[in-house]
Amino acid sequence: MDIVTPSLLSVVVPLYNEEENVVLLTQKIHESLPGYNYQIIYIDDFSKDGTKNVVKGMKDPKVHLIELKKNYGQSLALAAGIDYAEGEYIITMDGDLQNDPSDIPQMLSYAVNEDYDLVTGIRQKRKDSLVKKIPSKIANYMVRRVTKLDIKDNGCALKVFTKDIAKDLNLYGEMHRFITLLAHLEGAQIKQVPVKHHARHAGVSKYGLERVFKVVADMMLLLFIRKYFQRPIHLFGIFGFLLIILGILINIYLLLVKFGLGEDIGNRPLLIFGMMFILAGIQLFTIGIVMELLIRTYYESQQKRPYRIKKVSIGGQSA
Repeated sequence: MDIVTPSLLSVVVPLYNEEENVVLLTQKIHESLPGYNYQIIYIDDFSKDGTKNVVKGMKDPKVHLIELKKNYGQSLALAAGIDYAEGEYIITMDGDLQNDPSDIPQMLSYAVNEDYDLVTGIRQKRKDSLVKKIPSKIANYMVRRVTKLDIKDNGCALKVFTKDIAKDLNLYGEMHRFITLLAHLEGAQIKQVPVKHHARHAGVSKYGLERVFKVVADMMLLLFIRKYFQRPIHLFGIFGFLLIILGILINIYLLLVKFGLGEDIGNRPLLIFGMMFILAGIQLFTIGIVMELLIRTYYESQQKRPYRIKKVSIGGQSA
């Protein structure tokens, strides 16, 4: 395939316990971008295995390694890599080899030749378990309904951004799941293209059942993002969400007892508990909103970033 741009590309990949994958991933990126001017930016999110040592051991001059001081999560690891990136086009992908770097040139051609701000992948024939697929399908459906933005696969990590859009994302919390929506709110022109998807090459997936609740909670966050436009708020506490649901279920039960069985519920302690759960949940939800606004105001006014970098190395040598 012809080289579509002489500009520098930055391939940004968060890593957490990927020592068995990172060498092969690096090789595949090199094979996919012959003739291009690019840098590979790995962000080690305080891995517990030997990931950072494996990256340094490659001594690859195109590989930049950012070591974070603690485990911040995928969103802030991505933010650190994007902030560091120097390329005119910034490419993000996962480090588990489920994304295929060979899709990058085609995606890049859409960004360059058709002037898209973001080209995002739609994973074909996903090689994931139902624990990952079901919350993903729910999330994609709800994003489309809430925002009217027809994105078929919000969870695909393989994306090509223009530099301006990527650096204006201001990722917080766990908003990497909805990075396409955030780009849309920044005014990005978006293109979706089918991409390959593979089973995890090695290591253990970091996706557990608890993510189901986080996806549902993030859906509530999207309602506020839509309402307040470009003022994203923090995800309210999962306990607040659970308390609201519990209170609603209790009150539904009491309504059935009242109107179905004709029993008096006015003196039942359960009625008080149901109302208390709902009120407590709303309070936690409101506190979460206020906290997010305070956090964003703090970091943006102080020009500080919500992550700390321990060390940066290039080709295995300290930068």
